[in-house]
Amino acid sequence: MTEIATVFLAGFVVFVTHALEAITGFGCTVLALPFITALFGVKQGVEVLTILAWILSLYIVITKHKDIAWHEFGKILAFVLAGLPIGMYLFHHVDAAPLKRVLSYFIIVAASIQLVQFVFPKVGQIRMPKAVGYVLLFLGGIIHGIFSSGGPLIVLYASQSLPEKGRFRATLCLLWVTLNSIIIGSYVFSSSITQPVATKTLAMLPFLAAGIVAGEWAHQRVKPDTFKVLIFSTLLLTGIVMLVA
Repeated sequence: MTEIATVFLAGFVVFVTHALEAITGFGCTVLALPFITALFGVKQGVEVLTILAWILSLYIVITKHKDIAWHEFGKILAFVLAGLPIGMYLFHHVDAAPLKRVLSYFIIVAASIQLVQFVFPKVGQIRMPKAVGYVLLFLGGIIHGIFSSGGPLIVLYASQSLPEKGRFRATLCLLWVTLNSIIIGSYVFSSSITQPVATKTLAMLPFLAAGIVAGEWAHQRVKPDTFKVLIFSTLLLTGIVMLVA
């Protein structure tokens, strides 16, 4: 494959996945990861996607800062940061593959249950106890420390604590800005952002911009119930991608 073809193929993936995150507030990195790492290599692919996700989230935070639910953000961040160092320790001391498989199955089952409740309202809504939600946030921090993808567990909590779509998206994006700033800081500290990483990131910026425009347009037009279905459909797709990637 030629270099130009690689750029356009990667750009298409970035456009689609980042447009989806511009709508929902999550999902771009996990969904894009298998494709971008296949095109750019694992290390460079992860770094490029982390930077792109940070830019997208920062844009949402700056333009939609009035929608941020600061109290919920504080709770989410506290529990996630409590679990993060545990995950970073486990990353270096355990085999992550079985944990990833268990996480994938959990996300698929949880998202499927939520979708069934929306498609068949007579089944009845199952409300998550607050204690369970806090456990999910703590586990989300651990998973983020291992895989840099604890978002799905955090989304399960936020889908109930932040039912309004604008507050849901803005608050989660502030969380991603915070966590990815830490990760990008570690890249800078270790001098791992090389010229090839910078070049690939710059090449993806037009596709990122197009994804933001498309996602913003769709976010303004999607109805609240449809937004909920989109959230859990994205979660289901995330679980499947994590399982097969």
